[in-house]
Amino acid sequence: MLAGGSEMYRVEDTMRRIAVNAGIKEVNVFAMPTGLFVSLDDGETSSVTELESVKERSINLELVDRVNELSREFADKRIDLCQLEEKLTEVEEHTPSFPFWLQVIGAGSLSATLMVLFLDVYDWVDFPVAGLIGASGYWMDAWLKRHTKVRFLAELIAAMEMGLVAILVSWLVPASNVNNILIGALMTLVPGLAMTNALRDLFMGDWVSGIVRMCEAVMTAIALGGGVGIMIRFLGA
Repeated sequence: MLAGGSEMYRVEDTMRRIAVNAGIKEVNVFAMPTGLFVSLDDGETSSVTELESVKERSINLELVDRVNELSREFADKRIDLCQLEEKLTEVEEHTPSFPFWLQVIGAGSLSATLMVLFLDVYDWVDFPVAGLIGASGYWMDAWLKRHTKVRFLAELIAAMEMGLVAILVSWLVPASNVNNILIGALMTLVPGLAMTNALRDLFMGDWVSGIVRMCEAVMTAIALGGGVGIMIRFLGA
């Protein structure tokens, strides 16, 4: 669930419910964006404390929903503990997702439509350009994240690519508007869900995870703004 972008309180509550329904009397769970701490004590024979680090995180709400559903099935006694473990392993390894080409098309559609939504501008020149640049930026960001472990570098370079293409289009098509295009195109990479989860963690009292996620969202936004700003500064759009 952490790897899928879930809130901290949801992760802790799900782990606690699974442990209680498995017969554990005392359960202590502490979740952070980069790791999980859990202590189990059955009150009779032994206690166990484990730490699990989470190095890769993304947005996968399908994964979060499936784990939630499995925890409910276990609480309702529809599956036992061994079946739960098997199904959780299967979910981790085979969570369905849309093919990447469809994600790129979706990013392009999102960029074009959000340009209209935010700006109330029905410009048939900027509309398709925003979609194409948004799709290319999404593809660039995903490709870079597969080939580098440096955080925020993918967002910076993807934003630079989008800014460069938008400026080149404005040179070739004077009727286009760079600002309108970039406002729509950048929406595919804006960390909206990360910001929302950060606020929800803060409201639930998870100060560490809330502040960490807020900083991560802000750094992503800075990388996006910085990449576009660099292109505008040096190409004089």
